[in-house]
Amino acid sequence: MPIQTTSKIWHNGSLIPWEQANLHVMSHVIHYGSSVFEGIRCYGQPEGSAVFRLPEHMQRLLDSAKIYRMEIPYNLEELCAAVVDVIEANGVTPCYIRPIALRGYGEIGVSPKGSPVEVYIANFPWGKYIAGHGGADVCVSSWNRLAPNTMPSLAKAGANYMNSQLIRMEAEINGYQEGIALDVNGLVSEGSGENIFIVRNGVIFTPPLANSALSGITRDSVLTIARHLGLPVNEQPVPRELLYIADEVFFSGTAAEVQPIRSIDRILVGDGNIGPITRQIGDEFMSIANGLKPDRFGWLTPVKVTARESVSA
Repeated sequence: MPIQTTSKIWHNGSLIPWEQANLHVMSHVIHYGSSVFEGIRCYGQPEGSAVFRLPEHMQRLLDSAKIYRMEIPYNLEELCAAVVDVIEANGVTPCYIRPIALRGYGEIGVSPKGSPVEVYIANFPWGKYIAGHGGADVCVSSWNRLAPNTMPSLAKAGANYMNSQLIRMEAEINGYQEGIALDVNGLVSEGSGENIFIVRNGVIFTPPLANSALSGITRDSVLTIARHLGLPVNEQPVPRELLYIADEVFFSGTAAEVQPIRSIDRILVGDGNIGPITRQIGDEFMSIANGLKPDRFGWLTPVKVTARESVSA
């Protein structure tokens, strides 16, 4: 989906024009993938708008940077305030927010020493990430997720998403909307940019983080909602074949939200329709995000922008 430009981007403490947010071609990040980033959504509310789980996202950005020894010169409160500032400056909501910290122009070579850390935050309209309103058709990828002690899966780093690109491109070339990656031991890990949940006999299963899965904010939200609704949840290793005999399977992620999966490797999940647990969790998630149900978990940060689209669950 093409990026719809907005007016301002936050850069190192200042709002600058969108077209001036440029990097030199010799910046460290371009040659070595040295960046960490976040994806956040701002939803329309009955009155105004709100960012979904803003502090948790920005804390993960700081955590990712710490893993990569990247010193970000802003604290959690300053980064959260910057997100609110850029949304209100652009006056665009609902929207997707992309904070990124990267190593800029300084020195060449694998070592990042001498390359300054720069922080940008942009927001723009962005709709449905995975096609398929009745459920997505996906495949198990031939590409595995990164093995432990190669690149840290808990860090949301730009370089990790070269692996995600291979998974997604392979899926699309073969006629699927998305791919599911296995870990180095052949156990289910996650999608190219989503966590995964499997429902069988009324129990929800999801791979633990040790299976090279990202610690997803939406993943945590789904787990919280499921437990609040009294649904049994198990975080445990998931063999590939459980995907084929599951009653329901769905993705979760900031971009994907709660996305039902209709088929895997052309095998229908259940009867091919959205299952009751997937629907229940998805409806609860979207109702909280859109302000149609109480923010019982304290997930919403208000912004002073009126939604340009009608609010619906």
